[in-house]
Amino acid sequence: MFNRKLDAAGLVLVTGASTGIGRAIAMHLGSIGFHVLAGVRKPFDAESVEEEARVRKADVRATQLDITDAEQVKACVVLVRQIVGKTGLRGLVNNAGTCVIGPAEFVSIDDWKKQFDVNVFGQIAMTQAMLPLLRQYSQWNQSVRRGSSIARIVLMSSIAGRISQPMLAPYTASKHALEAIGDSLRFELRRSGVGVSLIEPGAVESDIWSKGKQQAGQFAPGTPADAVYGPELRAVEQAARTSMSGAIDAAHVARAVARAMLSSSTPSRIVIGRDAKVGAMLKRFMPTWAMDRLIARVFKLPK
Repeated sequence: MFNRKLDAAGLVLVTGASTGIGRAIAMHLGSIGFHVLAGVRKPFDAESVEEEARVRKADVRATQLDITDAEQVKACVVLVRQIVGKTGLRGLVNNAGTCVIGPAEFVSIDDWKKQFDVNVFGQIAMTQAMLPLLRQYSQWNQSVRRGSSIARIVLMSSIAGRISQPMLAPYTASKHALEAIGDSLRFELRRSGVGVSLIEPGAVESDIWSKGKQQAGQFAPGTPADAVYGPELRAVEQAARTSMSGAIDAAHVARAVARAMLSSSTPSRIVIGRDAKVGAMLKRFMPTWAMDRLIARVFKLPK
């Protein structure tokens, strides 16, 4: 149960809330007045999230949700409908994600599919499932409260959705796809009373990178991939360590999501972190050949 009766603040569903960015978003939103339903993968994660919420006095309830599991998505819709009643869903934060790394030539098709199943198709499935309830909130808000607040969809993208990086083709491709989906949704939902925001962080302290690193063994020295791309793999690995040493706290992302939820005018994109802001500016103004040289230099790729 939530700490208090569902009120005008509304319910926000956050996917991928077991750890890292998703958990930080759930706790922050639950601390500033929203009711939060946190989607987690495992029952143990649900207990952990709710325990932290009690300590922080955040209005957060956890539910088991694998966004690639159609039955769990359907069950989540039923649960949300039971919670919100006629009010509808205030917000959907599509945060769940994974990171598949490695040279495009050697990443298996199964891993490519896994990347897109979570980062793209899972986000689409959640959006399709929750849109009727999001529209319902906006309609209720206009007819009952006569307010200007509208329901929001937040898509967790990345600066990688603008700038492709070596050895991260599956991940960056999934984020590029999410950017396109967000742009299309923004046009399609203009009359529906549902706003759409893309969040574009740079390096963030998160478990997603350590989980992605676990699969790096298939590209270790002595493997076929290493025989072809060994110097590039080592260079990118070192660049990633350097980048993560300056990573921002997930709380920065959580505050950006709150801004997307609360702003009177829905921001189409929010870029977070100095590295992301500099990268976005350079990508906008530099010709491709110059950007390629810069990325090669940043990653210290061998010639």
